[in-house]
Amino acid sequence: MERKIIHVVGTGTIGEPLIGLLCDYKEQLGIDEVTFHKNSALKNDRSKVFDLQNRGARLAVDDGKENDFKKLGMDPEFETQESIKRSTVVIDCTPKGIGKKNKLNYYDKFKNDVRGFLAQGSENGFGKKYARGINDIALDSKDQFIQVVSCNTHNLACITKTIGLADVPNNLIDGKYVCIRRANDLSQSEKFIPSPQVGIHGDAKYGSHHAADAAGLFSTLGMNLNLFSSAMKVNSQYMHVLWFNLKLKEPITLNDVKEKLYNNDRVAMTTKDMTSTVFSFGRDHGHYGRIMNQTVVVEQSLHVRDEHEVSGFCFTPQDGNSILSSISAAEWVLYPRSYEDKIQCLSHLFFNII
Repeated sequence: MERKIIHVVGTGTIGEPLIGLLCDYKEQLGIDEVTFHKNSALKNDRSKVFDLQNRGARLAVDDGKENDFKKLGMDPEFETQESIKRSTVVIDCTPKGIGKKNKLNYYDKFKNDVRGFLAQGSENGFGKKYARGINDIALDSKDQFIQVVSCNTHNLACITKTIGLADVPNNLIDGKYVCIRRANDLSQSEKFIPSPQVGIHGDAKYGSHHAADAAGLFSTLGMNLNLFSSAMKVNSQYMHVLWFNLKLKEPITLNDVKEKLYNNDRVAMTTKDMTSTVFSFGRDHGHYGRIMNQTVVVEQSLHVRDEHEVSGFCFTPQDGNSILSSISAAEWVLYPRSYEDKIQCLSHLFFNII
């Protein structure tokens, strides 16, 4: 019987908790082995490598770097290309742009050995865009390369589908969004900013990449949505915030909006109006401190204007929603007929109310 091996490339804000989650739920998810690739032998990273190895993950490094890791007490078991070739699924969690380079340098070479390859964020051109619960029905047996969209795109798409598309086809007239992004993660010492910084509209039709990626996500379902987003950064390390405005053809009440959101188990509702208090809840109650829901909606911020225009604020569980989709897509590759049952072992990590 084929051994089912998941190999994770990268140990950053997505890779590290993803490796830990896969190890902790390996048996329930039907995984035989978890391996991971670390690019650089860094003294400050020893503690997390040791912990991941203690959880059962096996380390792979580039050829020629083995001694660098061993000098710091980290013991690699595989070489980079060997670890890819022997895998069933590869999940690339490297920074923006590296995933596509890895596809050219490594993944294309092993297409006949590995069942599926996943990349994170805005790796446009890597493969079919995917977010759990948004376009599962678009996954096809030919989809060997899958792009798990960014955390804010998850949030934007979840809000749009839940409120504007769930019940009435072609109900959405347009969607407008402002992504108010945190400067960096708590674990990152670089790229913090001293004050709010506005972004540019790099896409002539969709504005920032968030709406463009969401439109691409929905296009896999044959939808051509009118979406537009803007983005800015603020000097915070807690959570991203999304403001949304959806114009609908059919009338809707505020109670209808709340009911749709409460009925979606990938949506968490809250009356907390600060990212710090929601982040604190995730730190205390989430796996690796992550909230696995796709969005956290601030209930009292919801507003319906003239029965056709819905606005509100929500927080983005960055990393958590991407981790969920990464596991879901990997399980789809491994168990295409039963992956939705397999991932129910993670259902207790979702929150209805925060």
